[in-house]
Amino acid sequence: MAKDYYDILDVNEDASEDEIKKAYRKKAKKYHPDMNPDLDKEEAEERFKEVTEAYEVLSDPDKRAQYDRFGHAGPSQGFDFNNQDFERARSAFSDSSFDDIFDLFFGEGRRRGRSQTAAQKGEDLQRKLRISLEDAAKGTQVKFSIPRFVKCDSCNGSGVKPGSSKRTCPHCNGRGEIRQKQQTMLGSFVNVQTCPKCGGSGEIIDDPCTKCRGEGRVKEKTEISVKVPPGVKDGSRLRLKRKGNVGRKGAPAGDLFIMVDIKEHETFIRKGDDILTTVPVHFTQLILGGEVSVPTLDGVEKIKVEPGTQSGEKIKLRKRGIPHLNKPGKGDQIVRLKAITPTDLDPEERNLVEELNERLGSPMGNNSDESESFFEKLKNFREEFRK
Repeated sequence: MAKDYYDILDVNEDASEDEIKKAYRKKAKKYHPDMNPDLDKEEAEERFKEVTEAYEVLSDPDKRAQYDRFGHAGPSQGFDFNNQDFERARSAFSDSSFDDIFDLFFGEGRRRGRSQTAAQKGEDLQRKLRISLEDAAKGTQVKFSIPRFVKCDSCNGSGVKPGSSKRTCPHCNGRGEIRQKQQTMLGSFVNVQTCPKCGGSGEIIDDPCTKCRGEGRVKEKTEISVKVPPGVKDGSRLRLKRKGNVGRKGAPAGDLFIMVDIKEHETFIRKGDDILTTVPVHFTQLILGGEVSVPTLDGVEKIKVEPGTQSGEKIKLRKRGIPHLNKPGKGDQIVRLKAITPTDLDPEERNLVEELNERLGSPMGNNSDESESFFEKLKNFREEFRK
């Protein structure tokens, strides 16, 4: 019994090319053996062959015309879809990206490609921006000059000499692309290439602009202003849309990418949104306690040090660090206190240190028989030192 290709694809006899293509896409997905494991394998293979055979005929204008006039008795009708052809078709459609493969073989994507070719945007640019840690913490506005292609003011980006005009490219008939259609066992395969004569624009310029030589753009230095947000990290990339090179012949501009490079700080080390700093103090400040001046990103602050604080001990200053990027709050500042060992004592100072050392005894506890505690000795020494 002869097959009715229109019934197989569930389309009317006056169906358009797009309707036939959509119908085949739907049927091929439905009956592909590898995409529908719940179907009977032999039945799925047979139905997949049928819908592919129907599409092979109805998608070709000449074959379709013969089929409509003569049916299966027409010359060159029928589709010899043997097992080898089936395996090739099945393999071609076995990827998860079914739609992409369909577009490749049946030309669905060529219309998308044309508009992109005709209005290909300009090149993206990249520039490194070096800022301080303070600027990274508080945010800043930076202005700089960069050489880039901009729209030609003589021809307003058209590339045509004022008073002249463009003409349709005769090589591609204004399409901006050259198409070569081939018949395969999977249907009509369309090979699309950018027109070599017009470069994809679909137009020819016989009298180009003398300033830009027909490109529609010229290179010059442009002042750029970039806003660096508070909390930006080293190595971050900021995108400035349409601040790259303007495209040729009126095409839109590319983007400018700013690569942030934060200078190494003399005092602070950044760790995430926290900052670390080491503050040198005299060992007597650690022994006696009191206030110590500490640098922060907002200026110098005084913090309280408890008596008997050890060298290397850390104190956390909450919310004195880097602001969180694009959200409220700040990191912390971690202050490490480091005792300074004096090296230029005068005789009187040396005598005082020796006396203190004698009174304190060994830190390992060899003076455990003495009744005075460590802080009692310290108190007596401090009183004598003040006399």
